[in-house]
Formats: sequence, C-alpha cells, structure tokens
Amino acid sequence: MRHATLRQLKVFEAVARHRSFSRAAEELHLTQPAVSTQVRKLEDHAGLPLFEQLGKKIHLTPAGTQMLQSSREIIQKFQEAEEAMAQYKGVSGGRLNVSVISAGDYFFPRLLVEFAQCHAGVTLNFGVCNREELLTQLKDNVTDLAVMVRPPEDADTVAEPFAPHPYVIVAAPTHPLAKTPRIAMSRIVRDPFVVREKGSDTWNSMMDGFGTQLANVNIAMEIRSTETIKQAVMAGMGVSFLSAHTVGRELQSGSLVVLDVQGFPLMLNWYVVHRRAKRLPPVAQAFKDFLLQDGATLIDRALGFTKKPAPRTATRSK
Repeated sequence: MRHATLRQLKVFEAVARHRSFSRAAEELHLTQPAVSTQVRKLEDHAGLPLFEQLGKKIHLTPAGTQMLQSSREIIQKFQEAEEAMAQYKGVSGGRLNVSVISAGDYFFPRLLVEFAQCHAGVTLNFGVCNREELLTQLKDNVTDLAVMVRPPEDADTVAEPFAPHPYVIVAAPTHPLAKTPRIAMSRIVRDPFVVREKGSDTWNSMMDGFGTQLANVNIAMEIRSTETIKQAVMAGMGVSFLSAHTVGRELQSGSLVVLDVQGFPLMLNWYVVHRRAKRLPPVAQAFKDFLLQDGATLIDRALGFTKKPAPRTATRSK
C-alpha cells in the first residue's frame, strides 16, 4: 500500500459512498473510465478486490469495508491539516466547502459570488444534492457547511435560520382555479398533483403544509426533478407544491401562477448547519456570518417573492 495515493483513496471513498462509479465520477468531475482506473490501481496496491458486482449493483468486499474505514481516516487527517494551515491563511486564502439542497440552486450561486467579491482569493467548493445526501456529507465531514430547510434534530449539529423560505401551490395560468380567491384545502386536494419524491425536503415540507389532508391529495405523478415538475405543470398535467424560490422566473413570465389556497404560502426557514464539534475554518465562519447577516436580503433581492397576507408558519416536524 505504500504507493497508493490520496487521489486514489478519495476516488475509492466516493465510489463506496455512492455505490456507483458513475455517480462518483459526476461528483468528482471525472470520466467514469478515469474513476475505474483509479480504483483498479488501488486494488493493485492492496492486492485484493475492493468491490464485487452482484447483478447490477456493486458491493464492498470485506477488504473494501476495511479500506473504506482507513481511507476516511486518512482523508480526515489531510482535511484537518488543510484546515490547520487555513488558520494561518485567513479568509482570503481559504477554501469554502458548502453544500445546499436542490431548491437553493436557484439563488445560492449568487450568494457565493457576492461573498467571493468581498473576499478575494477564496476558493469555492459548492455542491447541490438532496437532503439525505447532505446529511451524509455532514456526517462524513465532506462539507463544512450545509444549507437546508429541515436540519437534523440531534445534538451533534448546530443549525441557525438565516432567511424565510415560502412554499406555494402553483398551476398553469389556464387552470380553472387560477383566479379563484381563498380556495379551500378540501377542494385543491382533488386536483392531480405532480410532486417531488418521498423523502425529499419538498415532500417533507408538503407533509407539514397539508397535515392530515395529505392522505387525500390526488398524487398523479412523482418526479425527482423540480425543473421537470414545472414543465409538467405548465403543460397542464396538474398542480404542484413547490418552493417559491424555485418558480420566480416562471411567475414573472406568467407561465405559472400561484393559487390562492387557504393556509398558503407555507413559511419555513433556510438554515445553515454544521457539526457541533467542527472547527470551522475562517472562511467557513465568515460565510456563515455572511448568511446570518445578509442572506435574507440577498435572496429577496435575487428572487423577489412577495408574500401573501397572513401566511401560515409551520413548526418543523421531528
């Protein structure tokens, strides 16, 4: 193993975490053959197979399980060394590792640009993923900060709200209820809904928004992509419950409308989250302070969502 490289360990760890060569390649911005080559070289150094394929899925061998544990320990030590060195560089020379749930993809790059313009020399490492992947990144110390709607309910993390996050029910402008005021919840649930997948942040927020009425919602289609959901709604395939921060362009262009449903918009919050024991590098601490101080204003400026009177604020589910 003396000739194994940190790059090989990182590639192997990504494949093991995703149980997929293609998803690891996407995360690392490599081609799939390049990922396979790095794993094969590590297996040559180890003298043992680290993965085995059963059907269409890959699994860790016993040697692979041990290698994964050792790889994470080695990668963690290198990260600690980088963070220690960053203390001497300060904010301007630091590397910001931050990830956000998919709804944040519509405004978060603008926040990063604003922050980078104030701190010359900052290197940005920015990822977009679903909630479960985000929690895994926090657990595995892959990211310094995570931005999400519903942070984990445990003592191992610190979560601070920095901006409101409204959710609305949207439809095509030709929808029969497009201009109807004060639509009853019992009426809207009868319409076909195009929804995000169960377990996603949007689905969990929908559970808060609809409460006991969720069981009565007429779910016509479940789709993992918010962009595809918007296209389906614009085509008249149904209505949808979405983050208002994901539909700003469509509302401005008139290709989607917000239905005036009683109890909506549902107001939640954006949170910035990190592990409690994490020693944040100066650049990460500076970005967290930036979000807490200016995040809400910058998001509102970027998206310009206007709240309806007396919106309902939900208590986060545990």
